[in-house]
Amino acid sequence: MLPEGIPVVRVTGRFLTPAGKPLTGQVVFRSPMLVFSDFDVILGGPVTVQLDAQGAFAVTLPATDAPGMNPSGWAYSIAEQLAGVTMNRVYQVLLPAETPHVDIADIAPTDPTTPNYVAVRGDSAYEIAVKQGFEGTVEQWLASLVGAQGVKGDQGNTGPAGDSAYEVALDSGFTGTAEQWLASLVGPKGDRGDPGPTGADGADGSNGADGAPGLVQSVNGISEADVVLDAAAVHAVPDTAPGAPNGVAQLDASGKVPAAQLPEGMGGGAVTTVNGKSPNSSGNVALVAADVGALATTARGTANGVAGLDSTGRIPVAQAPATAPRNMWTPQALGFAAWSLDPGGVANPVAKYLTPQRLYLTGFNITEDTTVTKAVLFARGYGGVTSNRYMAGIYRENGTRVVASSAVALTMAGQETGSLPAMVSNHIGAVPLTFASTTLTPGRYWVAWLMTTGGASDFSFFHVQNEAPVATANFAMGTSFFPRAWYISAQSTLPTTVNPAASTALADHDIPILALAA
Repeated sequence: MLPEGIPVVRVTGRFLTPAGKPLTGQVVFRSPMLVFSDFDVILGGPVTVQLDAQGAFAVTLPATDAPGMNPSGWAYSIAEQLAGVTMNRVYQVLLPAETPHVDIADIAPTDPTTPNYVAVRGDSAYEIAVKQGFEGTVEQWLASLVGAQGVKGDQGNTGPAGDSAYEVALDSGFTGTAEQWLASLVGPKGDRGDPGPTGADGADGSNGADGAPGLVQSVNGISEADVVLDAAAVHAVPDTAPGAPNGVAQLDASGKVPAAQLPEGMGGGAVTTVNGKSPNSSGNVALVAADVGALATTARGTANGVAGLDSTGRIPVAQAPATAPRNMWTPQALGFAAWSLDPGGVANPVAKYLTPQRLYLTGFNITEDTTVTKAVLFARGYGGVTSNRYMAGIYRENGTRVVASSAVALTMAGQETGSLPAMVSNHIGAVPLTFASTTLTPGRYWVAWLMTTGGASDFSFFHVQNEAPVATANFAMGTSFFPRAWYISAQSTLPTTVNPAASTALADHDIPILALAA
C-alpha cells in the first residue's frame, strides 16, 4: 500500500475480441525509479496486472504529476501482452492527479502519430547479455552465439499443415469470408500531409553496415526527421553541471567532495583540538572522563567515588552508610551469611528436642543479594546418626519453594575446629545441612528444617522458649504480616508450597535457632 498523501490514479480497462469474447493476458505498467523524499520511500519495478475472466483489469498507480516526486516530467510505458493478438502495443500515457479514475480505452492511442504516443527503445539483445554478466564487444558477443556445427540429423517426418492467416483470424474471433478478411486488412487512405521545407544538402557519408529491419517512429518522445537529444531527454546530468551552481558536486582524486563544495560549517580543514586538547606527535587525541565532564568507571563503588546499584536497582548494603550502632556482632562476623536472631542473649533452662515429621519454618530478612549453600541448626546435644533422616530448604514469602535438599545423615555436633572442650564432649554446636547453591534476592524467606523419622529425644536443639499458643517471634503489624516462626506436622518430605494461613499451620512451639551459610 502506498503511503497516504501520494496522489494516485485508478486505471481500469477491458479487452475483448471483435466477437465479444474476453481476451486473456496481462498489462504491464513501467515507470522510472521514483523517489518521494517527503514520505521516505522509493518506488521501482514494473506493475503487472492480469486480465480476469471477463477480460478486465484495475490498478491504482502514483500520478505522473505528483508533487515532490523525483524525477518529474515522465510518462508510464504501457505494454499490452494479450494472447491471440498478432501485434501487441507499447505506448506511453500521462496519469495526472486531476483525473483520479481513467479507463485505458480513453487514453490508449491507435495511431502512433498522436501526441501522447512515445515509442521507447528497449534494451538490445547485446545489452541484455551484458546485464546478465557477458563481458566483451558486440562483435565478440555475436561470435559467441555461433556454436560448433553439429552432426547432421535424420530428416524428420513431414509435419501437419499449419493454419493459414485467415484461419488464425477465425480462431481469434473474426467472422466473415476470406475475401472480407483480406479487405479488412486495408485501412482507409490518410490525408495528404503538408510538404516540409527543403533542407540543405549534407556531405555524403560513408556506407554503413546493413541494419536490422524496422522503422523508428520516435526517439525519447521526439518524432522528427533529425532528432537532437540533450541530457534532459535521457534523464541525465549535463556534463557542464559538475562543480557548477545548481549542478552536482565533484569528487577529488581521493574520491571525496572537495572542501570548497561543502556547505559552510562542514569542515574544510584539519581538526586542531578536541575539547581543548591538541593531537600528539602521531596525530591522536586521547581524552579521559574528566575531559568530557564525566566520571571514570573506576569511581564506581570506590571511596570518594559513586555508589553502584545491584541487580535489583538498589545500593548494596556494603556501600550504604551505617544505620545501626557499630561494633556489634553480626552473622558475617561469626561465619554465617544470615541468621534468624542473635543467639547470644537466648536462655535455655531445659533441653528441647526435634519432633519427628514436624516441618519447622523460621523467618529470615534478606536485605541484599546473598548466595547460600547450607542451612545451619544450633544443636544442644546431637551425637550423629548414619540413616538419611534430615532435610532442609528455603521458601519465599509467597509460599513457593526456592531450594530443597535430599534426606541426608548428619554427623555429631560440636566438632568444629576451635570448639570449646565442653562443646566437643557434649555434642553442642553448629550442624550444617547442604543444598544446591542459591542466590537470594532481597525479601523475606522461611528456612525449613525437618527430621523425617526418629525418636522423640534424638536431637536436642537450642531454642527460643515458648509456653504460649503463639511464639513471641510472631509479634508484627501491618497489611504485610509475616509470621517469623511456625510449623506443620505430619510431613515426611519438604512440600513444594507452604501457607501460614492454612488450618494446619501452628505456632505453639519452641523456636529453633537457625542460620544460613555460603
